[in-house]
Amino acid sequence: MEGMSESENVSTMPEWEQRFRAPRVSLPDWAEDAPDRSLFVSNATGTYELYAWDRASGQQRQVTDRPNGTTDGVLTPDGEAIWWFSDTDGDEFGVWMRQPFGGGEDEPAAPGLAPSYPAGLAIGRDGSAVIGRSTDEDGTTVHLVRPAGCAGSGGESVEIYRHRESAGVGDLSHDGTLIALEHTEHGDAMHSALRVVRPDGSTVAELDDTEGGTKELGLAVLGFAPVAGDTRLLVGHQRRGRWEPMIWDPVAGTETALPVDLPGDVGAEWYPDGSALLVEHSFEARSELWRYEPGASGPVRVETPAGTVSGATARPDGTVEYLWSSAAQPPVVRSTSGAVVLDPPGAKAPASVAVEDAWVKGPGGRIHALVQKPAGDGPFPTVFEIHGGPTWHDSDAFASGPAAWVDHGFAVVRVNYRGSTGYGRAWTDALKHRVGLIELEDIAAVRDWSVKSGLADPQRLVLAGGSWGGYLTLLGLGTQPDAWALGLAAVPVADYVTAYHDEMEALKAMDRTLLGGTPEEVPERFEASSPLTYVDAVRAPVYISAGVNDPRCPIRQVENYVDRLAARGAVHEVYRYDAGHGSLVVEERIKQVRLELEFALKHLGGGDALGA
Repeated sequence: MEGMSESENVSTMPEWEQRFRAPRVSLPDWAEDAPDRSLFVSNATGTYELYAWDRASGQQRQVTDRPNGTTDGVLTPDGEAIWWFSDTDGDEFGVWMRQPFGGGEDEPAAPGLAPSYPAGLAIGRDGSAVIGRSTDEDGTTVHLVRPAGCAGSGGESVEIYRHRESAGVGDLSHDGTLIALEHTEHGDAMHSALRVVRPDGSTVAELDDTEGGTKELGLAVLGFAPVAGDTRLLVGHQRRGRWEPMIWDPVAGTETALPVDLPGDVGAEWYPDGSALLVEHSFEARSELWRYEPGASGPVRVETPAGTVSGATARPDGTVEYLWSSAAQPPVVRSTSGAVVLDPPGAKAPASVAVEDAWVKGPGGRIHALVQKPAGDGPFPTVFEIHGGPTWHDSDAFASGPAAWVDHGFAVVRVNYRGSTGYGRAWTDALKHRVGLIELEDIAAVRDWSVKSGLADPQRLVLAGGSWGGYLTLLGLGTQPDAWALGLAAVPVADYVTAYHDEMEALKAMDRTLLGGTPEEVPERFEASSPLTYVDAVRAPVYISAGVNDPRCPIRQVENYVDRLAARGAVHEVYRYDAGHGSLVVEERIKQVRLELEFALKHLGGGDALGA
């Protein structure tokens, strides 16, 4: 509005829009050998892009500037350059580019490599890089790229690994002599094995808890020790039914268990001098930090507020920086020194309401749900906001989407169904072969609880979600048609068979693991798990949004589902936008939420006005 300042503009907007527009920053990464040089992501321009930050001078600058945003970037160990991944309009298919830390022209970081889906990146101190690639034609390949001028190298790449199944680059040792790979050559894309190789691709050691694919036990690379001559590798394992760390020395052939006996999933990373581990502990939708020194009897708590730590890093001076939020309070990058590390300029996001925990008896065990509700007495119109993944979980963390529904008079219920992480390996792995149907059994149990408890109005129940949550929304509307008054599906799987044939190769491998084969090998399982199978049973109005460049939930299979809705005159709306699996543009995201709110208020009535 003319004559109105930016701050006044923001202050007069509805709070739900203010939350999306508020400037945010990610946890800054920093160069291992130049810790004053950092890289972070921010939406300061209205689009999420990469920013360089020289802590010594305080100078910050925008590194990337693309219409659909950029979030994937890595600093070289010496801090002299930034590598960032360049795709086309969010399609996730592209090449790595390189830009000087202080600014300058972008150039292809590995000009000899054709575009691909990324499968990991590790950059060495001598300027070499290990680049993982995934394509439909080749599966996974890993390439060593030496800098121009190295003995025997003109900067060309050398392939050191190839396999049809999914794999990726885990890490490169401090001296560049060892490369850790995660792979699923055994065919189980949910449980990786590890291989450490030399730069020529020859094998140093293997670690395979699946025992050739016969056991559902995964491993993950957490990082080599950051010390010259140290060959220890920090590894995540599931041997006790949950994720926890151990130390594996692939050269010495030793494994060292760590006495970090905390409930829930445990991850870790090295302190910069290799003397201790920073332990990240996730349990029942909250997280916390601990410090563990190898050889000690147990870890020591690193004090953080109650809520969710979305990432943490130990600095050379021993302090810990971490990104924290709760459902009620917006994210902030804090330090154990007591300081706010990186405070973006501009108006802060308005607070929302705290979550309440609900534990509901389900067919596969106790189900954890997080509930947010508006002021007043229920029953409320209620949105079941279903998370994606499926190997993910909702937590007590700030989320502008659920907060927008609460502002408009809706309760919001988020369900950590079977398939979710954070509740043990058995809970995560439970959905195999009855994909989608297992998750919906848990959602139904929580739905019944929400009505019986007086929280939810049974006539105004909304099933909503994005990605896997969008898939479960469409599947739920068809398999439970009497239960839901409305469906809101963002970037969903809608036609599972077509989605399989059109999606990126790594997701095909995951689907083969989840369903036990290809659509040709197990057609009955794909049919049972596909929303398209049940589309003619859908009674509730359906709103679908989809990115036309989405490689994860491709647009053709969405159109197949929409065509079936249209053929029988079902009430539906479709919004297509020019991006991939979601948008990094703030105004686009606000537009999508506004369209969902308008659709719900139009068809359900009640709730608060859209401008609330």
